[in-house]
Amino acid sequence: MTIDLITGPDGLARCGWVGDDGEYRRYHDEEWGRPLRGDRPLFEKVSLEGFQAGLSWITILRKRPRFREVFAGFEPARVAAFDESDVAGLMADPGIIRNRAKIEATISNARLMLEFAEDEFDEFLWSFAPPARRRPAGLADLPAVTADSEALSKALRRRGFRFVGPTTMYALMQSSGMVDDHVAGCHRATDPV
Repeated sequence: MTIDLITGPDGLARCGWVGDDGEYRRYHDEEWGRPLRGDRPLFEKVSLEGFQAGLSWITILRKRPRFREVFAGFEPARVAAFDESDVAGLMADPGIIRNRAKIEATISNARLMLEFAEDEFDEFLWSFAPPARRRPAGLADLPAVTADSEALSKALRRRGFRFVGPTTMYALMQSSGMVDDHVAGCHRATDPV
C-alpha cells in the first residue's frame, strides 16, 4: 500500500514518496517539479537521472555534491574533454556511482551536447513537455512512462545519447518541472492543474 501524502515535522503535507528523509523533503520542496531551464542544468539532470537508473534517487541526491565536483560542474565542454585517465579516476572514486557504462555515457552525452547551439538543448528537451493535465489524486496515478517520455527518449537515442530510456526521461520531466506530478493535497500542489 502506498501512502499518497505524508505530513512532515513542519506540519506540511507532501507527496508520500518523500517519507521522513530531510534531504528528500528539501528536494521535494525546492526542486522537484519546478521548471528547470538552461543547457548546463539540464545536462546535469539528464546525467544524474541516467546514473539513478536501477537505484533510488536519494542515493543520487546524497552523492550529487561529489558528482558535481568530479564532473566539472557538468559543464558539457569540460566533460566532453575527459579521457580514459579521467574515467579511471572516476571509477576509483567512492563518492559517486562507479559504473563504467554510465560514466562513459555521461562523457559521450557531453560530446553530443556540443552539437547543440547555446540554449538549443534546453529548447529541444522542453519541446517534449506535455500540456498541463489533471493533477494526480494519488501516487498510483503517476505513470512511469508516457508517450511524451517515449518520444523524448527516441529523439535523444537517435542523436546517440545513452541512458535516456523512457522511464528515465519521465523522471527527468518530473524533476525538471516539464510535468507537475505533486499529488492533490501536497503543499506544493498550489495550482489546480
